Amino acid sequence: MKENVIKTKSLEFAIRVVRLNQVLTSEKKEFIMSKQVLRSGTSVGAMVREAEHAESKPDFIHKLAIAQKEINETLYWLELLFKTEYINQIEYNALNQDASELLKLLTSIIKTSKSRINN
Repeated sequence: MKENVIKTKSLEFAIRVVRLNQVLTSEKKEFIMSKQVLRSGTSVGAMVREAEHAESKPDFIHKLAIAQKEINETLYWLELLFKTEYINQIEYNALNQDASELLKLLTSIIKTSKSRINN
């Protein structure tokens, strides 16, 4: 059976976000931004999972579009955490790279799916 790359990568990213949240709340005592990045960063994988059992192709696209918005929001929170010095350059670069890759994958899947509907 072929690996579902977006499913795997979104789960791995969610795990990293959960671990980031643990560090931010326990060591840095940061609760507001950490909760925001936790919510948006973990919802990406949840929406990808929901899309697996979409009722139709438009529903599939819609669920992935929500995941796309959530990963974009996550990029914002990561940048804010970095610029307010809650995470360092190395942490930011690694998380930002993974989030950007997810954004590109989601965008590509959505574009491909839309083109298949229109043809």
